[in-house]
Amino acid sequence: MHSCIDTKMIIWSLCFLFSLSDLILVFASSAKHLCPPDQRDALWEFKSEFSVQELDSSWWESDLKTERWRNNTDCCAWDGISCDSKTGTVVELDLWGSSLNGPLRSNSSLFRLQHLQSLNLSSNNLPGILPDSIGNLKYLRVLKLRYCNFFGKIPSSLGNLSYLTDLDLSVNQFSGELPDSMGNLNRLSELQLRYNNLGGNFPAVLLNLSELTQISLSYNKFKGMLPSNMSSLTNLEYLDINGNLFYGSLPSPLFMIPSLIQLNLEGNSFSGPIEIKNISSPSNIEVLSLGENNFDAPIQGSLSKLAGLRTLELNYMNTRIMVDLSYLSHLKSLSYLDLSGNDLKFSSTLRLPYLGFLYLSSCNIVEFPKFLQSQTRLLLLDISVNQIEGKVPEWFWRLEIPHVNISQNYLSGFDGSADVIQRTGGVVTLDISSNAFREPFPLLPNSTNYLFGSDNLFSGEIPRTICDLVYLERLVLSNNNFSGSIPPCLSTYLSVLHLRNNSISSVIPEDFISNMLISLDLGYNRFTGVLQSDFFAGWGAMSLPVVYFEGDSQYRFSGVGKPYYQASVALTNKGSNMKLVGSGFTIYKTIDISGNRFQGGIPESIGLLKELIVLNMSNNAFTGRIPPSLSNITSLQSLDLSQNQLSGKIPPEIAKLTFLAWMNFLYNRLEGPIPQGTQIQSQNISSFAENPELCGVPLQKTCGGGEGAINQEQEDEDEEKDQVLSWTAAAIAYLPGVFCGFTLGHILTSYRHGWFMRI
Repeated sequence: MHSCIDTKMIIWSLCFLFSLSDLILVFASSAKHLCPPDQRDALWEFKSEFSVQELDSSWWESDLKTERWRNNTDCCAWDGISCDSKTGTVVELDLWGSSLNGPLRSNSSLFRLQHLQSLNLSSNNLPGILPDSIGNLKYLRVLKLRYCNFFGKIPSSLGNLSYLTDLDLSVNQFSGELPDSMGNLNRLSELQLRYNNLGGNFPAVLLNLSELTQISLSYNKFKGMLPSNMSSLTNLEYLDINGNLFYGSLPSPLFMIPSLIQLNLEGNSFSGPIEIKNISSPSNIEVLSLGENNFDAPIQGSLSKLAGLRTLELNYMNTRIMVDLSYLSHLKSLSYLDLSGNDLKFSSTLRLPYLGFLYLSSCNIVEFPKFLQSQTRLLLLDISVNQIEGKVPEWFWRLEIPHVNISQNYLSGFDGSADVIQRTGGVVTLDISSNAFREPFPLLPNSTNYLFGSDNLFSGEIPRTICDLVYLERLVLSNNNFSGSIPPCLSTYLSVLHLRNNSISSVIPEDFISNMLISLDLGYNRFTGVLQSDFFAGWGAMSLPVVYFEGDSQYRFSGVGKPYYQASVALTNKGSNMKLVGSGFTIYKTIDISGNRFQGGIPESIGLLKELIVLNMSNNAFTGRIPPSLSNITSLQSLDLSQNQLSGKIPPEIAKLTFLAWMNFLYNRLEGPIPQGTQIQSQNISSFAENPELCGVPLQKTCGGGEGAINQEQEDEDEEKDQVLSWTAAAIAYLPGVFCGFTLGHILTSYRHGWFMRI
């Protein structure tokens, strides 16, 4: 009996001890994560030093971390905060892209966080000088202040951060020379200073930092010759001095740094020959960019010693001597080659290594090079801006190159039948613009994603076979002789549709609604009819911000960062014809329906397109009032309503559009006072001319009194209230359309390679 009781007592005692130990562990665990009150208070004060204002950017998506902080809670659990697991002190503060707005003060509570090891305030708006107090954070290992709008000199107190391994001050407005104190950063491994206004000779203080693996000084104002003792940087893997003012010959020891992998010297004024002495051990350089310099002697012979090259950029070297391609045939690992802007020398029997990317733009080529026939692994070929005549040979399409640019030549057609491209397949991007192509319009494979065919001689109706291209996103056929009607299918999946300066007639189909469309140019055709009041109610992509993601991909080449494919589209912005070149034009949201015969009122639903940047409805026959809903387009920068028959007063709400830098109301029937506002007052007087009843600044005609303006504001306000119900109905129809459209777009794009986003 006693033994049973003893046994039970022992068991209960053990259970109690285990429970007690668990409880102690729980309390100990939670205690070690609690940050000290002084640290929490410092962070809370730091939060209050800035306003939170989302930046007008399409390059990242804001994450308002500080808005989710809660006072009197454990700051170690706050977004962007990491604490030491033992002491609870704050060791990491990451507020990248948190929309902080305001200067970083010298007495900021940030500098009370003495144990910080990592600080990232990149992509915030912190205009002002980087305070010397930054040097008080003496335990920092990582400091990232990219894209913060800092200016002035880099503070010498940075030299106090002796533990620093990673420093990024890129994309600011820092000026002057690097402080000598940076020579104290003996542990520094990565240094990013690109896109500033820094100057002077190559910073000699860097040559003593033997731990450096990455140096980026691109797009600054550094000058002079490169020092001959660059080889002292024995651990250097990446050097980028692109876009500076360096000159002279390249020091041969630079190519002999055994650890060097990527070397970008593009966009300077280097000259002379490149002399690479005999290399005792194989060079590890894989990426070499020498374009846009002034070399005046052959260089390719020396480059043949760099047997490990994968990426070679020799574009626009200004050399007076032809580039002999035979020297490059020995570079067996080469996969990316840019020879644009040079005169080339090659034989019909030349065999280059299998390339993935080949740029031969502006090389005075007169026919398709025969050596291309063996290039069966090409992913991209740019042979634009040359002097190639005649027809595109049939063998060219059998190479199945996904991205092809043969624009700005003298090509007139395609060998073989009209379906020659479709039969071979594989085309994703095709640029045949600025040639002399005529009918028949080529049949394209379903894989086609982008088609640029402007400035040719195509005529007749736009072929309905384009409707079969379910992956087509961008279609540019401006400046041809197309006629007939516009296929309704073009609005289904397209994000860019440019049909400017053709002879396309009829009305725009009622079902011409696109959740994806972000750039529409139908200018100078023969469209007629009335745009219904809800015409723009389903254009979801123009109402939401576009975020540009610069993701990695399996085909991305290292170190250079150039987009795979650059195209150009023409549009009218701020009264001038302009050409957008590159891959970024897709985020330039535009509507241009100028030079047609549209009638009736401007649809009130135009105000739904809040992210629209350019709106051109000039040279039509629009009547009625300018819709006050235009004031909802808060991103609008260019507005052209000239040469219509618009009447009434200019809505005073337009004066609130702070980004609206250019507007034109010329040749209408507008009346009354011009709204007052900085953006409006700065306009040229011609923007309001030929409206006999308009008055007020900037016109010389004064208004009779202020009463009319006040009454009109009240009238416009009453009119806007009357439209609330119709707006609500439009929104009800519009929001489900946005959801369905973007869901469908996500389903489609999720089956594509991620590297399409780079084009």
